[in-house]
Amino acid sequence: MKKLASVFLALIILFGSAGCTSTSRSASSEKASSTATAATATASGADSTASEMKVHFIDVGQADSILIQSDGHNMLVDGGNDEDGATVVSYLESQGVESLDYIIATHPHEDHVGGLDDVINTFDVEIIIAPQKESTTQSFESFLDAVSHKGLSLTAPIVGTTYNIGDASFTILSPNGDYGDELNDWSVGIKLVNGSNSFVMCGDAEENSEKDILDNGIDISADVLKIGHHGSSTSTSQSFLDAVNPTYAVISCGAGNDYGHPTAETLNKLAAKDIKLFRTDEQGTIIATSDGTTITWNVDPVADTAANPGTTTSSESGSTASTAAASTTSSVTASSEVAAPSTPATSEDSTPASATTSVESSTSETTSTTYVLNTNTKKFHRSGCRYVKQIKASNYATSDNRDEIIAEGYEPCKVCDP
Repeated sequence: MKKLASVFLALIILFGSAGCTSTSRSASSEKASSTATAATATASGADSTASEMKVHFIDVGQADSILIQSDGHNMLVDGGNDEDGATVVSYLESQGVESLDYIIATHPHEDHVGGLDDVINTFDVEIIIAPQKESTTQSFESFLDAVSHKGLSLTAPIVGTTYNIGDASFTILSPNGDYGDELNDWSVGIKLVNGSNSFVMCGDAEENSEKDILDNGIDISADVLKIGHHGSSTSTSQSFLDAVNPTYAVISCGAGNDYGHPTAETLNKLAAKDIKLFRTDEQGTIIATSDGTTITWNVDPVADTAANPGTTTSSESGSTASTAAASTTSSVTASSEVAAPSTPATSEDSTPASATTSVESSTSETTSTTYVLNTNTKKFHRSGCRYVKQIKASNYATSDNRDEIIAEGYEPCKVCDP
């Protein structure tokens, strides 16, 4: 814990005032607007010759990962779960990405930072923006290790600061305060502008953070809203939705997820405002293309915005901290001793993992259940989980003792909830 805290403090760039940047990262000061006092990122006065900008809402199941491309420049907002790292890297490569001007890690939960270590280790990155909030999870530690390994630092998000990406720009909307252990409310929110088109995306920010965004005076009206927290009822308050007043909305969530995302409450709010909706759980990767005036999409909106809400089978909380990784013991069967899975998939299977309503004791195993372990990410899964087939043979192991694998530092998969 002390080691993780010291690493985090060493990596984070502390700003003395809004709009100032650390001298250790001159690229940040060159790209950030020097006038952050009342930056609003509105479309007024926008350049009518804006180049094409693409916003890819990558299908990473019950997670977030968004690629933004403008005039040969690239930016990534979040990287999905641990198991999504290879999928995100592969997708970026398929879109011609060779380097990233920015990475935004919206907040420390695994379904947002989990795959970023793979991305950082694969591509050259100029600036990484992350809130000044740490986590004790293996996922977050792996993210910090990758940042440190590449000799990078973390840039603190200062509300009102504007950055350029190609002919587009984005302004920091949040976080606006200290939210304690409410990690979702630490989410970095941005308003992205290309000509007269604009997008608002705020990670998993919930109602408290949304209220603070409304109070900070920045115009958040936009054409497109990335719905917060995968469509949870704890985000997208009516006042926030009214202020953004989007024509389109995008929900990134996993098919058959255990959290009931998107909720009927959220879908009904969107339907009541006649907002055209796109969903990664039903339509796969969603791509919006802006020419500065018009936004086009790679798929049509869903036919019925209010249809197909999620079914809740567990709490709507975000990722929770677990113990740090430990060395593997004899309770784990090495990959050479078991049948390895088939060749890992390059993209996620949209078929939901098999569900279970049984509650397993955290102190003792009363039934014989074999768990599949990823020795690289330190995650364990049910055998039917869609992530199992993405585990490399060299990282594949099994165990039938849940207590021991947790003691060894493994964390349960948030999708299949083993």
